[in-house]
Amino acid sequence: MKSVVRLFVCTAQKDEIGKDVARALKIEVKKQGLKSLFSGGDKHKIRVQTCNCLDLCKHCKKGPGAALVVYPEGPVYGDVKPRDAADILQHLSEGKPVKRLLLD
Repeated sequence: MKSVVRLFVCTAQKDEIGKDVARALKIEVKKQGLKSLFSGGDKHKIRVQTCNCLDLCKHCKKGPGAALVVYPEGPVYGDVKPRDAADILQHLSEGKPVKRLLLD
């Protein structure tokens, strides 16, 4: 059965970093050929979606980047910048979260 892994990227910042992160993730998905991903014997479709607010601003004190939630598995990332796209997609393919971006 094919399930969907969604990357929800907050775009509520004043500087548009969330839109840049979402764009970088979409480009990286295509670049790495990860529209569909096999993980743990299951096939997953990857969708990058923007959202207006994840209500994480007060928790995201790491820096001026965007907040991002991987759904349904649930890691929450903060201070995500476009250059982090490859690392986040590596997390999806290998199952190892990007520790430097994790929010408590």
